[in-house]
Amino acid sequence: MNLLSLYHNVDLLNRKTVLDLIEVNELAKVLDLGCSDGQFALRIAEKAKTLDIFGIEFLKEASQRAGDRGIGVLQADLNRALPLAAESFDVVHANQVIEHLSETDRFIKEVYRILKPGGYAIISTPNLASLHNIFSLILGKQPFTAHVSNEVIVGNSLDPKCGMHHASRGEVHLRIFTSVSLRELFRYHGFDVEQLIGVGYYPFPGPLASVLSRLDKTHSVYLTMKARKSAKMSQEQV
Repeated sequence: MNLLSLYHNVDLLNRKTVLDLIEVNELAKVLDLGCSDGQFALRIAEKAKTLDIFGIEFLKEASQRAGDRGIGVLQADLNRALPLAAESFDVVHANQVIEHLSETDRFIKEVYRILKPGGYAIISTPNLASLHNIFSLILGKQPFTAHVSNEVIVGNSLDPKCGMHHASRGEVHLRIFTSVSLRELFRYHGFDVEQLIGVGYYPFPGPLASVLSRLDKTHSVYLTMKARKSAKMSQEQV
């Protein structure tokens, strides 16, 4: 199995992990941040058994494709305040999004603001402390997930994408988290972190990687977190 195939399989496993965290609620109003063409947003809605699904996407063409699939889509920059009412969503999802943002505090505050009391967010992002990133650093190479250029991927000859240009500025990784920093930052902004799951364990494939990531999420490929807006806290703030 080559590295790109391994990446694809871990990505699929991560999406399954996200879906496993979705609660069934036919009345839920769901928002997918960075929804791309909307395909995965529809899978989230299907898992929740709701038809009330919305998305925000920065790229015009992708947002149009999501709209063609029947999703209510806004084209907006997630680094800025979201044009959405406070406490208007039950579920907010962002998969492989937060690492591309410079305004991470504003993003988390906005997610908190638009969630209803008791609502939850599912956030998934690459892990800076993953085993393959640590191995790269030991060899004096750039971590796979930490980009140093807005134009080209450089610094790690082990990376199959090394030397490739970013298709857009939106693909550049700006803020890379460890399990500790991801948990602590969401707690700082008022969330109750209910689950933090490690997904994938490069370079190991398949079932072995699943076992290793469960035993040691600290060094997994992805971090997938479920964080809830406290209903009690929101009532006290009113």
